[in-house]
Amino acid sequence: MKTILLIEDDVVLRENTAELLELSNYKVLTASNGKMGVFMAKSSLPDIIVCDIMMPELDGYGVLSELSKSQETKHIPFIFLSAKTEQQDVRKGMNLGADDYITKPFNEVDLISAIESRLAKAAILKESNVQTAEHALQNQDDELKTLNDLKNFLDDNGETMHYSEGDIIYKQGDHSNTIYLISKGIVKCHILDEKGKELITALYKEDDLFGYTSFMQNIPYHESATAIKDTTLVSVSKNVLKEVLEKNHLVTLELIQLLTDNLFHVKEQLLQMAYGSVNQKTAQTIIQFSEKLNRKPNEPIRISRNDLASVAGIATETLIRTMTYFKKQGLIEVEGRNIKILDLEKLKEIY
Repeated sequence: MKTILLIEDDVVLRENTAELLELSNYKVLTASNGKMGVFMAKSSLPDIIVCDIMMPELDGYGVLSELSKSQETKHIPFIFLSAKTEQQDVRKGMNLGADDYITKPFNEVDLISAIESRLAKAAILKESNVQTAEHALQNQDDELKTLNDLKNFLDDNGETMHYSEGDIIYKQGDHSNTIYLISKGIVKCHILDEKGKELITALYKEDDLFGYTSFMQNIPYHESATAIKDTTLVSVSKNVLKEVLEKNHLVTLELIQLLTDNLFHVKEQLLQMAYGSVNQKTAQTIIQFSEKLNRKPNEPIRISRNDLASVAGIATETLIRTMTYFKKQGLIEVEGRNIKILDLEKLKEIY
């Protein structure tokens, strides 16, 4: 039985439409506003969504926009159900990525027909994508042996996604069923402590893999991921990666080594945060960001003070004072958010 999420603020229309759909042998979930609808879509992952436009909390356009940002919900068929009949309203809905637009009052047959056709299309596309991935796995000429081979496989068979600076890629608590490769840009992983302060747990640059909380289980992410600058990612589902690892044991060993290296760096960072001086923490963090952003020592990096302080594990005000000291010592040059390393060797000597 297919599941439909119906997002509609009109109580009578919502109940009547839900009953109509249940009589047509669908399981129906309902939400009374857009905000609740987004939450239910992400938590329940319905087969299709039917959504009103004019609603409190968050309108239908906002619902579609929010769901399109999530890898788990962006491909769910989406039908607008609205009294807005102007051509520009219809065009706006379709331009946002809606699969259909039905105006109120609607005909029962038209609604059921639209739902059936969109579900059929989604099933065909899903089957086609699975076959493509399986075909790619079955037709590998040589066994994948290195991480570079794996990254080439992801490039050839993954889905490309684009994020602007500040866009959230996934949130803490989302299901971790996707693995990402960075084609361009920088990504930070971060959590909030009990006081609501952001702590950056990892930085990933071009050609890095991330998102692998677990290769075998769909457990929730323990942290959030955000693009620090305009970023392009390639992603594959964990099921596809699992098949690759089962057939290519050398790549599995390479990934184990990658995880081991990551743990080593995390321990180093924790030790630095626990025992390093403020000057040491600041110097190390500036150099770390410079390396991650692929900048030469004499090229400026553009990074917020909050991100620097978060990685260094110190207060933003303390970081600013330390950077002012470094500037007076001729180690760095600071202009706005831009930081240029003037004396890399002396900066390294600090830590």
